[in-house]
Amino acid sequence: MRILGLDPGSRVTGFGVIDSGPAGPHYVASGCIRVGNGEIAARLLAIHREVGELVRRYVPREVAIERVFMHRNPDSALKLGQARGAALCGACHDGLEVFEYAPRAVKLAVTGHGGADKPQVQHMIRRLLGVQGRIGSDAADALAIALCHAQHRGRAALRAGRAA
Repeated sequence: MRILGLDPGSRVTGFGVIDSGPAGPHYVASGCIRVGNGEIAARLLAIHREVGELVRRYVPREVAIERVFMHRNPDSALKLGQARGAALCGACHDGLEVFEYAPRAVKLAVTGHGGADKPQVQHMIRRLLGVQGRIGSDAADALAIALCHAQHRGRAALRAGRAA
């Protein structure tokens, strides 16, 4: 099962692609979509297009994305929500199913602590997926979202097996 994880932002959107199966998760790719500081409409269009290109390139079966959380600054929250919407549209126009996870749930799934900081998440991503070298925080967050989804899918499959 190939999963695309997305960590949306109005200037930088992290992405991470993993394969999840009986042998555990396997790293495929990660990186960032950088759209700069231009007009918001142009940045949103770029996010939409780039996420659509990721879907075509990696052919995920499911997409996991971070759920919006409330910022102190309403303008920042609005821009984050718009970036998230652009990423969602880019991801689901091919009929892919999208799953949403709260930041706290993602951190808990990857580090065992819902209040983990970015360096802890980066460290665990390198350990869990065997990624060598440095990995940026946005890409690590996206990989963490994909891993969180893989764990939830695994638990759901176990529950379904017990119920059968």
